[in-house]
Amino acid sequence: MINEREEFAAYIGTVFYTAVNKNDRTWLGRFTFDMLKEFEGMARVLTILARGYMWEGDEPDCDRARRALCAWCSTPESKNASSLKKSWQDQYSFPELHAEFPELVDDAGKGWLSRHVKALCRFAKSHPDLVDAYAKKDCEILQKSFTAKLRKKVLHYQVPIFSPTTDQAWSLSFDSVIADALELGPLRETEVILTAEERTQIAAHTPVGMPVEMLETLVAYYITNKPEDTDWVVLPVANFDAYFGGTAFSRKYLGKIPAGLIQREKQSYGISRYKMDLTRFHEPDLAEILFGKRKTPSSIL
Repeated sequence: MINEREEFAAYIGTVFYTAVNKNDRTWLGRFTFDMLKEFEGMARVLTILARGYMWEGDEPDCDRARRALCAWCSTPESKNASSLKKSWQDQYSFPELHAEFPELVDDAGKGWLSRHVKALCRFAKSHPDLVDAYAKKDCEILQKSFTAKLRKKVLHYQVPIFSPTTDQAWSLSFDSVIADALELGPLRETEVILTAEERTQIAAHTPVGMPVEMLETLVAYYITNKPEDTDWVVLPVANFDAYFGGTAFSRKYLGKIPAGLIQREKQSYGISRYKMDLTRFHEPDLAEILFGKRKTPSSIL
């Protein structure tokens, strides 16, 4: 969650469809079933993708970023689709982008996301001894409904942000993603280094049962992403779950963090906002970095 370049690679590279037991969700890649069934957390995924392709040169290329998003989300035409050339208003298949983005879409219009979902469903079916009952049920849901949902999402994503016919519920669009990508700039490769003392302080505040690396990541993400004009940071909860390989972070541990240490707003669409009182760690260096009293070359702990 800190090294955005590594996160970008996870969304366009090879996923290892493997597992050592039924608790291992490596075969889902950087996703959870909630993300794939309800499209939660896609705002961050699409923004990371857009930034990766937009900022390949010295100047941002918004058109290239938009084409990359279309390619990644592409799904083949349905059997009943019209043979007439479609406009952006009803196009969800982009095989013509294969030459420009061979890693994102094939010449049949199968985008990276569509191929990934089909591959993980095949893995679940072929390895019943490595997939629990809940995952099997979720895969059955994906097999029945994912393609249709993705096609509708791609149509919604393409609606211009200022379109008078845009439904208020369509809170995510390629226009808004590209706007965020422009503001955020190139992907960062931040390195987070915690001293032994800092790890000890964080461990002392970690709720019983919660893996300490979860709280360490939450602290590091907060410091890395805190704006200068506010103490609140957007928390991509769904993406944190995917990073940790399940939903335990949001459903089991996040609510157990003491209120004096973290304040968090109500979650919606897999996103919320939070702020942390780092002085609770009794480690002055953390507070100094956060509030600008001490600068480091790469904004690391």
